[in-house]
Amino acid sequence: MEDYSKLSNLAISDTGFVFNPLNGDSFTLNPTAKIILKNLKENKSKNEILDIIIESFDVARVDAEVDLDNFLSQLSMYKLV
Repeated sequence: MEDYSKLSNLAISDTGFVFNPLNGDSFTLNPTAKIILKNLKENKSKNEILDIIIESFDVARVDAEVDLDNFLSQLSMYKLV
């Protein structure tokens, strides 16, 4: 299981603006990434997050999996997971 504890420090606005107080980085999330990050911070499982994406955007599971995996890769690249 992945360690998402670093995500707890991130501040996320309703508009998808994210601020990392530990290093001053900030970035903006698209609606899918916002849902993913919010649910990762709530310690939801990958399957729970996939179900939420599918329900929220009416997309195929395979597409939701690609979006989730791509976003997790970006979080890893920025050393947030």
